[in-house]
Amino acid sequence: MTVQEILKKKENNQKIVMLTAYDYPMACMADEAGVDIVLVGDSLANVVLGLSSTREVGMAEMLHHTKAVVRGVKNALIVGDLPFDAYQTNPKEAIGNARQLMDVGCHAVKLEWFKQCPETTQAIVRAGIPVMGHVGLTPQTAPEMKVQGRDAQAAQNIIAAAGVLAQKGCFSMVLECVPREVGALITRQLKIPTIGIGAGVDCNGQVLVLHDLLGLSSRFQPKFSKKYLDLAPLIVEAFKQYRKDVQEGRFPDDAHSFHMPPEEVNKLN
Repeated sequence: MTVQEILKKKENNQKIVMLTAYDYPMACMADEAGVDIVLVGDSLANVVLGLSSTREVGMAEMLHHTKAVVRGVKNALIVGDLPFDAYQTNPKEAIGNARQLMDVGCHAVKLEWFKQCPETTQAIVRAGIPVMGHVGLTPQTAPEMKVQGRDAQAAQNIIAAAGVLAQKGCFSMVLECVPREVGALITRQLKIPTIGIGAGVDCNGQVLVLHDLLGLSSRFQPKFSKKYLDLAPLIVEAFKQYRKDVQEGRFPDDAHSFHMPPEEVNKLN
């Protein structure tokens, strides 16, 4: 999958499927399932590292997890999140950090809207690095998880931000936690694809956090997230059964053990 193929999906009215991944096994499975885009999201702060905010991860963590994901993905477009401190200082530093993600195998980077976002986006794009924008709820700077753009003025601000980032060269736009009407309007206005997460079905594509989709996350489950499996209780039950089998001497049994030939055992006596 390439950036150009993602752009063509909007032209052809084909929905885009994006999913987060943070390690090799999940990246392999997401790719095997045929998702179009794998996002190495800074949400790893919450769902993988147990941190309270995405602002608590930096380039070291993002590069570490991106390398693992790249090893598992053969077909999907890989997008790496630029962490908070990696692009909100100055455009030159942002370009350098974006290049680091590209050097370890990303095909594009994603950044969230902030005051100097247009200038930073333009600088990264001019450096030859594809950029995915992100407007609406921006977890790196939002004080709380709540719907953005409920009134006309707030909605206009989000619509304007999306338009500016598209003009500065973004190839796609994540719309997070905005009313469906706002998502639909931005999708109609932009020539580039929109990817919604809590932005309604009218977006050109959708993204979910892998741990939310699988029921692996103990964090607050937002309204826009759909749990397709509830794996956590099943995993805990498997761990409990393992503990019980060890405690009661049922594991390892003979099927899970190795043996020496009897004549070799006799030599040890």
